[in-house]
Amino acid sequence: MIALDETFDGTFPFAPNTYDGHGFMQHFVDEGARDAEPILCLHGEPTWGYLYRNMIGPLAADNRVVVPDHMGFGKSQTPLDRPYTLQEHTENLVSLVEHLDLTNITLVGQDWGGPIATAFAVRHPGRVKRVFFANTMAGYGRVGDDVPQVSDSPWFQWIGAGLETGRTEQVLRNAGSTILSIMKIIGFQNSAAVDDTWIRAYSEPFPDWESAIGAYEFPIDAYLGRIREYVIEGVSGLPALLSKPAMLVEGLEDRAIPPAYAIADFRALWPDAPIVELPGVGHFCQEDAPDVLVAHLQQFIVDNP
Repeated sequence: MIALDETFDGTFPFAPNTYDGHGFMQHFVDEGARDAEPILCLHGEPTWGYLYRNMIGPLAADNRVVVPDHMGFGKSQTPLDRPYTLQEHTENLVSLVEHLDLTNITLVGQDWGGPIATAFAVRHPGRVKRVFFANTMAGYGRVGDDVPQVSDSPWFQWIGAGLETGRTEQVLRNAGSTILSIMKIIGFQNSAAVDDTWIRAYSEPFPDWESAIGAYEFPIDAYLGRIREYVIEGVSGLPALLSKPAMLVEGLEDRAIPPAYAIADFRALWPDAPIVELPGVGHFCQEDAPDVLVAHLQQFIVDNP
């Protein structure tokens, strides 16, 4: 984990907050007025709250912005006796949200942040007001075989090809030195953002093999189908989720979740909801086009008071 007071040369200037009520110390950013409507921003693989660094300030001008680091990522602890599954990450989030007593939440999810946001929302719809997806999917939409499947993406093809040889685990469990390569496989585009500070910010959570357990287990959880039962358990809450305003912003250079699949999944659930396609933007759209995401998110909130 990263030291709580680390700002990475001032690029992450936000005061640290911690919560240890669910068996580990979880770090989260909490900016803006406490009585304002909360925007809850969820990261994915293999990043942390640093991904939202260019969005937190502008969004906090009118909202309360909460950005947690999932267990095993960023400034949160990495316990070695916990399962790193969709269910565990979701239950960690539930505990934090209940601790902060967040209501009327605008959920923002990218990569694994989407399935975690969805798993939270179908179980606790009363706390959710809006859903904003970015290069992710809810996972409940009926998607036909006429679009590329997630299993066909370069990222999941890479995961599967290296499982038997051990390459997948070697690369992911050494994320401290392979972080940029991992992110490029997934679909990182904005090479101009990469400097020594950027590399340090994304690699520092993973100083050794044990510390990178979360970075390894996230994709394995999906590839091996371990998430299926927990996802199915949440189906009963789907109608409540679908009653919420939703929006998708999709970078079209995504190499983890085929954009056509993400769009089809979203459209199957919210047929009339807005979708914005961003040419030249990759999977980590917060790195490639943070100002665009902020503008669309702010307008989405205004349009759905």
